[in-house]
Amino acid sequence: MKHEWKKQEKQFYLPKNKPEIIEIPEMKFFTVSGEGNPNDEALGEYIGVLYSLSYAVRMSPKKGLAPDGYFEYTVYPLEGVWSLTKKGIAENDGSLNKDHLAFTLMIRQPDFVTYEYALETIERLKKNKPHELLEKADFQTLAEGKCIQMLHNGPYDDEPESFAMMEEYAESIGVKRLSKNHREIYLSDARKTEPVKLKTVLRFECE
Repeated sequence: MKHEWKKQEKQFYLPKNKPEIIEIPEMKFFTVSGEGNPNDEALGEYIGVLYSLSYAVRMSPKKGLAPDGYFEYTVYPLEGVWSLTKKGIAENDGSLNKDHLAFTLMIRQPDFVTYEYALETIERLKKNKPHELLEKADFQTLAEGKCIQMLHNGPYDDEPESFAMMEEYAESIGVKRLSKNHREIYLSDARKTEPVKLKTVLRFECE
């Protein structure tokens, strides 16, 4: 039976459009980090590298390269963890400069993908489909732990309204946001979807 995250892991990827608290376990990811404006076209190069790696694993049986324990599955959605660099806040008025955001983009991998197999996949792709950003590609096991999350409907620029709701909810249940870093899970393809119809999971860690 094919594993589909939309059906079997709804709690992580299809929350309601109101804040909720959730425990996020360890998960495995291909990652690539950088700095820049999330609206910059250059971000597409990072995304392309992650999808190339993810589909290399997904299609590995056709090339006789499937890892032990492989099973059929749907490729997971793109995610991004965003934070501020020292230049991210303008000194004069405290406004956000999106050109100086730091990011780690990632796509989750099934549990059967080991660290060794992931590195082998990166090296194979360097030979078969070279790209300079593959030098930045990594494989990590991450555990977010206790988080507040919700589904944000609409443009990315309206996300501060949802984060305000999430912070208010956190305060109401007596938990504290750990940092200004946050995670976004992109359920929509921004290239093909009108901004008002975008669906994005927003999440931040708390204690």
